[in-house]
Amino acid sequence: MENYRDYLQAIDNVDHRLKVESVLQWVCDTFPQLDTKIAWKQPMFTHQGTFIIAFSIAKHHMSVAPERVTINRFSDEIVQSGYDHTKELVRIKWEKPVDYSLLERMIAFNIKDKEGYTAFWRK
Repeated sequence: MENYRDYLQAIDNVDHRLKVESVLQWVCDTFPQLDTKIAWKQPMFTHQGTFIIAFSIAKHHMSVAPERVTINRFSDEIVQSGYDHTKELVRIKWEKPVDYSLLERMIAFNIKDKEGYTAFWRK
């Protein structure tokens, strides 16, 4: 979480900051094998040098970016959780609760699916 301190402090809205901090801490606690860093101005988690998931903020939502393959695989569950998504990210509106079970399945899928993967992004 140390890598994310400056990012979190820059979030002006206290409620948004606390929500993002809670999600990032949960990922760190649930997947301690993941590495943390800021890249492309957003908190990112990697595993053995490959991208797993990233988070960012917007005015009306927190964005979750697990890569297109993962969004395609979990599209129905994303919608069932009350979120919308594009090809590259999931939008969790600030007033919506975080579906940690869905996040856990998406992250676990990426870790397993990218095991032994040598590139940062999927090709």
